[in-house]
Amino acid sequence: MDASPTSSSSDVTPSSGDNASSGDNASSGDNASSGVTALSPVARRVLGVLVEKAKTTPDVYPMSVAAIVTASNQKSNRDPKMSIEEGEALAALDELRGLGASTEVHGNGRVTKYRHQMYGWMDVEAPGSAVMTELLLRGPQTVGELRTRASRMHAFEDLDSVKRTLSELHEKGLVDAVTPPGRGQVFAHRLYPPDEQQHIAAKVEKSHAATTASTPPPSDGQSVANNAAIDKLIARLESVTTRIDDLERRVKELES
Repeated sequence: MDASPTSSSSDVTPSSGDNASSGDNASSGDNASSGVTALSPVARRVLGVLVEKAKTTPDVYPMSVAAIVTASNQKSNRDPKMSIEEGEALAALDELRGLGASTEVHGNGRVTKYRHQMYGWMDVEAPGSAVMTELLLRGPQTVGELRTRASRMHAFEDLDSVKRTLSELHEKGLVDAVTPPGRGQVFAHRLYPPDEQQHIAAKVEKSHAATTASTPPPSDGQSVANNAAIDKLIARLESVTTRIDDLERRVKELES
């Protein structure tokens, strides 16, 4: 259960322009609550990957550059799809380390590995890190989508627990609503540069308006049943595709 303040409101925030596990580092660094720091697209993807793998596959974390590239380019749980190269990943890691959002790990092996520092840098805990990670990896999403997708990293009891987390992230300046309050409200992180953030908001608003205009509202009972069935199907499909991607990555690491 979240330790966040209780809220039963159906709408989370107005639009405005688990502690770490043993494999998931929670050391402090610069935090984003005093001022959001925009990240490049590759740095956002790399940070999301580091947190995701720390939570979902701790046995292969910290991560080498090769593993980071493979995970960044995987086909499932990613939007947009990317095809980054090792040099781009290294530049993104330098960007993150300069901000205190990641660190190098020098172990007994010859391969340098990397950890995230999201907890300290953003001043968030497990629920907030799970939501931010999904937003970094998949872009703007609704509360229902975030609950389904982020639950692989943190067990959200219900939609209200996600809404409380979004409210906390909004207060820290990390998240904004990009569509009006109501059914299907969409949220995005605020780590985009200003011009990209405006483009994302306009794109989401246009898509949301088109969907709202073309979809008649279902009855309350039908809506709840449909959403539950869809959430279960999405969760099952994403679980399968994630396992396939992880198996492919491990095979590549063994072959190399």
